[in-house]
Amino acid sequence: MAQFTVRTVQSSSDTKKFIDFLYTQYKDDPNWVPPLRMDREKLIDKKKNPFYKHSEMELFLAERDGKVIGRIGAIVNHHHNTEHNDKVGFFGFFECVNEQEVANALFDVAKKYLTSKGMNAMRGPANPSVNDEYGLLVDGFDKPPVVLMTYNPNYYESLILNYGLKKEKDLYAYILDQKTVYTEKFVRANEIVKQRNSLTFRAINMKDFDNEVKRIKEVYNAAWQYNYGAVAMTDEEFEALAADLKMVVEPELVLLAEAKGKMVGFGLSMPDINVRLKGNRNGGLLGGLLRLLVFKKKIDLVRIIVLGVIPEYQKSGAAGVLFYETAVRAKKLGYQYGEASWILEDNVMMNRAAEAMQGKRYKTYRLFQLEI
Repeated sequence: MAQFTVRTVQSSSDTKKFIDFLYTQYKDDPNWVPPLRMDREKLIDKKKNPFYKHSEMELFLAERDGKVIGRIGAIVNHHHNTEHNDKVGFFGFFECVNEQEVANALFDVAKKYLTSKGMNAMRGPANPSVNDEYGLLVDGFDKPPVVLMTYNPNYYESLILNYGLKKEKDLYAYILDQKTVYTEKFVRANEIVKQRNSLTFRAINMKDFDNEVKRIKEVYNAAWQYNYGAVAMTDEEFEALAADLKMVVEPELVLLAEAKGKMVGFGLSMPDINVRLKGNRNGGLLGGLLRLLVFKKKIDLVRIIVLGVIPEYQKSGAAGVLFYETAVRAKKLGYQYGEASWILEDNVMMNRAAEAMQGKRYKTYRLFQLEI
């Protein structure tokens, strides 16, 4: 193979090349869903994305004869390392032609950067954190990704393993069908849990959005604080995420669980807008908005993105009831299917809850790690 070079992204022109390669790499893949370029730009913009106020990232391009053939980001998430008392660096935004030498060179520069920052392990992919797109698709390539989930060629796993990275953790996606969710036993069990814990459920009040977001943030940071790799979001990060979601969220699918006047859990589900964005191959904003507003292809799936309860309710069965209540509301809105994603492979309670709803595990995402 002809020689190639790997260099740091330094200019706005380099940044454009970094983003453009995503669309070049997948242009012939029928299952890929093009994200909006505006969103890709904001994700790596150190001035606009509040993640970079507490963390660092360097981006790299691999080029041959002036053509981009790979890219990677090396990320130091200082909040992660403080939270978990470790020195794990991350790689993310990895895209590469099917050449091991190119992949090796990209991982080498990421590893060198992370080592220079005092990290002793490299984990990923994280784009750029656990609160964003996370994990590599390793099973379930026959279907397009749903909203805010990752997608990649199946050969990426071999490039990663051949470099020496090893499996660290699997993340599961379950598909749920309204036709099979409501077994008599399941419905009865949920009613018992609701009564035993005095649980009530309501949709988010969009007229009191800012205060609702504050309540949700408290529950979110409490509910996920002991999860593998979890990192509490700052106020600014949470507000930025809420502002983005506010434009596309279905209020009835943002479900708050309360017990005796106290918020104890919440679930966030979103219609799978990827169904409409799939044909917007260049990721343009105008094309994306037109497809969202005008394109009439029916969205019949919702993604259950976040669902959890505070620690003192995590063994009460309340999380399972949140699943159930989400399904009930989605059915009333006309949605036939749901994807629960992602769920950690060793999160026993949430896997059981998905299985109790007759959910089928149909995609697996994987994190990899290398000691450095």
